[in-house]
Formats: sequence, C-alpha cells, structure tokens
Amino acid sequence: MLIFPAIDLYSGKAVRLYKGDYNQMTVYNDNPLAVAEDFRNQGATHLHIVDLEGAKSGETPNIETVKSLAACSGMFTEIGGGIRNMETASKYIKAGVNRIIMGTAAVKDEGFLKEAISEFGNRVAVGVDIRNGFVSVKGWTEDTEINVFDFCEKMQNLGVDTLIVTDISKDGAMQGTNFSLYKEISERFTINVTASGGVSSLEDVKKLAGLGIYGAIIGKAYYTGAISIKEAVEAAK
Repeated sequence: MLIFPAIDLYSGKAVRLYKGDYNQMTVYNDNPLAVAEDFRNQGATHLHIVDLEGAKSGETPNIETVKSLAACSGMFTEIGGGIRNMETASKYIKAGVNRIIMGTAAVKDEGFLKEAISEFGNRVAVGVDIRNGFVSVKGWTEDTEINVFDFCEKMQNLGVDTLIVTDISKDGAMQGTNFSLYKEISERFTINVTASGGVSSLEDVKKLAGLGIYGAIIGKAYYTGAISIKEAVEAAK
C-alpha cells in the first residue's frame, strides 16, 4: 500500500479543515514546500494535494505553489480541488502534476470525465466524497442522492483507474477511519482504492494495508504529530 501524505492549500499555505468545514481551518505551515521536503526526507514517494480554494471556486489560485511542489518534491504528485474542465485539467498536467483528481465534475459532467480519461488515461482519478452513504460534491457543501456503491460501479465501467474515497464524517476528526467501507469497496470492485479521512494511527495504517487496497492518505495525523510518515511508510509495506 502506498502512503500519500497530504497538503491542503489555502492562500498558498498548508492548512487542514475539520470535517470539511472552511470555518474550522487550521494553518499548519506558511511554506508548503518545506512540508513536502519533510515528507520526502521521511521516505514518502507520493504526495496528495488539495486546493481548497479551487474546490469552491473551480479556479486555480494556487497553481504556482502546485508547480513548485511538483518540481521540487521529486515525488509522484496528485491534485484535486476544482478541476471541472479540460482547460484546468491540462493546466495541472502542464504544471508537472502526475495525476488529477476529479470530484464534483465526475458527478455533474460525465462528458468532461470521459474526455479527460480519453486524453490523460490513468492520470485521471476520481474523488468519492461520502456523507451517510451518499456522494457529496462542491467541497463537501452539497449532498446528492447518489449511492456510493452505484457511483463506484459507474466509475469503474467508465474506465477510471483510481478512486480516492473519503468518509467526510471521519476527516480531520482523529477518530480512526471507516474500514468496513474500504473493505466493501475493495471487495466489490477491481478499481484502485485510496483511503482518505480519519487515518490517525499506525494501527489504522496496518489495518488498511491488510485490506490490500492501493493507498492511504495521511493528513491531520502528520500535522499533529500522531503519525510519523517514516513509520507509516514502513507499516504500509
């Protein structure tokens, strides 16, 4: 299993939200490049970036920071947050990002998703953000009536390579992750699954690795010192 330490960007800073609430934001570092360097020094090979401003606006306000992270970190870099058209998708690919993550657009604009997959292949992943068993969109501010398993099946049938699955109720809460959800998705589908939200201990990492899933994202647990990336990378093996 791969470990994806996370950098959430807002105004060029590394921040974290509590359960996706923009009013409960903590700034952890004014210099995201220093954070990425620490990830790399601890043995991380993959980096997960979210542009929190982009998630709401559909713009790319942190593109220069993203470009620097992709160029300087030396890690496989993926980004999500506001990728809703081919122009934005291409902008990130040209910025050196290895994989783009579509969330709202994958739900709202199937035509764009198909075009992106046709153009970029496995460099396109889809973020599946879940609240009470249903898909949530627009930076977790809008819930849909789309069942999570129906959505995963549809994404697999469309040729999506990787899903980043987030249980919103667990995100940033430091109370563990939703193992049963990841277990069921990994058993029902052949698509790569990355677990996101609530990975808050080495025990969580070991249990997720035991499920045989593709990856796990570590966010707040790193910033609060609950998990060492170095230990997580070892545990994931």
